[in-house]
Amino acid sequence: MKIDEFNEKAVSLRDTLLGIAVNDGCNHDDAEDTVQETLLRLWNMRDSLDTHPNIRALAITILHNIVRDRWRHQQHETALADGQRRDIDVSTEEARDDAELISLIVDRLPPLQKQIFCMKEVEGYTAEEIMDITGCTADSLRQNLSRARRKIREQFIKVQQLWTSKR
Repeated sequence: MKIDEFNEKAVSLRDTLLGIAVNDGCNHDDAEDTVQETLLRLWNMRDSLDTHPNIRALAITILHNIVRDRWRHQQHETALADGQRRDIDVSTEEARDDAELISLIVDRLPPLQKQIFCMKEVEGYTAEEIMDITGCTADSLRQNLSRARRKIREQFIKVQQLWTSKR
């Protein structure tokens, strides 16, 4: 797709996308950023847009996904700032120690495994959303998630065994 065509088909949707972003709960500045990111993603897809049956629907879907991703990210950041962890009962000292140990192990995972694990298990993203964000295939996603979980389990057990043998 040429620049003129892109401007005619995609950039002309800017006002519509801005209105949708505001209706989705974004303030004006966030809505502007979201629309800009949507147009950037469309621009990166410009070679395949000629064959897409409905660019408007695609743009709106991308916009909704970006808004949802930002909302989840804000929820995650707020939870981390408050010292909360999703679905982890840290009411006992032992549970807090285990959660802290798992967090340290996750921090030492390879970057892609860490990102995928956190998105899936902490932030609650679906597999499709993770594949869209990371660019992984379904097989690659499953493999990286499996490796991350296995590594966390192995390291956790190893540390637990060392700890109990020192007591």
